[in-house]
Amino acid sequence: MPDTRTRTRTLVRSPGLLVSYAVLVFALLAAVAPGLFTDQDPIAGVPAERLRGPGAAHLFGTDETGRDVFARVVHGAALSLWATLLAVLVSLVAGSALGLLAGFRGGWLDSLVMRFVDVLQAVPSILLSLALVTALGFGTTNVAIAVGVSNLAVFARLMRSEVLRVRTGVFVEAARASGVRWRGVLGRHVLPNSLGPVLVLATVTLGVAVLEVSALSFLGFGATPPTPEWGSLVAGGRGFLATAWWMTTFPGLTVAAVVLATNRVSRALDERGEA
Repeated sequence: MPDTRTRTRTLVRSPGLLVSYAVLVFALLAAVAPGLFTDQDPIAGVPAERLRGPGAAHLFGTDETGRDVFARVVHGAALSLWATLLAVLVSLVAGSALGLLAGFRGGWLDSLVMRFVDVLQAVPSILLSLALVTALGFGTTNVAIAVGVSNLAVFARLMRSEVLRVRTGVFVEAARASGVRWRGVLGRHVLPNSLGPVLVLATVTLGVAVLEVSALSFLGFGATPPTPEWGSLVAGGRGFLATAWWMTTFPGLTVAAVVLATNRVSRALDERGEA
């Protein structure tokens, strides 16, 4: 009960945090149940309604084929957020596994893994994502994998540092002395006590992943049109900025709102973890 009251007071005192939670809830609901927000078809257009400005009938206006932009933004949440979550999951799992093995085993394996991590961090993540998705091919899944691989280095480095801290603990030494095999020590003692900061990093990385997934989609590496994705919606309106600004503005604002909300929530979680 006291925890619930504390959280309620925190939200009341931080309207920005409350708005951020609301934005994320809206985005998640749009991804899993778009019918809650619109009954318009995101694929089929009505030629007679083409390039209509924002209004009561079409909240975000319509595009060059008469499709409702709001409906396309809402339905685009599913692919955009799925790719974002998959990218973070790839980074979390692969990076944590590398850092866990490097920190726990040490020696030549540690050196090899950290040199690999250094190489990954030497290249800007968006450029590395571009190179990887070019090699993998087009598609939302490949975009997510490329973004995930390009961001795994920070997870590996953080996990390694946490493992190096934890493995010298008394409980780890006691487990080793009692004859527990290294896999058991790793799974029962080292990993659970090293995972907290890495999970916080995962929430921080969500905002970066949204931007990079949207950027690759903007460049045409995502889903095949006319399937809606936030990045491709922004790209699709570039040729109509002078006559139909809403086609680019509203999808772009959606991406910005989700990124800002994710960053605000992750910062709050980080502050709470340090308290």
